[in-house]
Amino acid sequence: MNNWISVQEKDDFYTLLEKSSEKPQIIFKDSTTCGISAHAKYRLQQGFELIEGKADFNYLDLLALRPISNLIAQELKVTHQSPQIILVKDKQVVYTSSHHAIDPAVIARHLS
Repeated sequence: MNNWISVQEKDDFYTLLEKSSEKPQIIFKDSTTCGISAHAKYRLQQGFELIEGKADFNYLDLLALRPISNLIAQELKVTHQSPQIILVKDKQVVYTSSHHAIDPAVIARHLS
């Protein structure tokens, strides 16, 4: 799972939003000092084969980029959580989960 697309600026977010009309976009909001976030990232890596090729994977270090995280929450009308998965298709949130509920198998069902 070395193909994360880094979201670091507003334009990165708006680009992924546009791309969601062509291919689903997964945003993983990571709190890099949180053990739960590390575990969620590990679970994503372990179950990567379930979702590989079905979506683009976008990564946000929310501790370093909290204003971008806030922008995402505001624009997509989702409550900020950490860690968090947001699945966007056609510029709309179709699924979100957080903490221990982050599960590649569930994400895969929403990509079908």
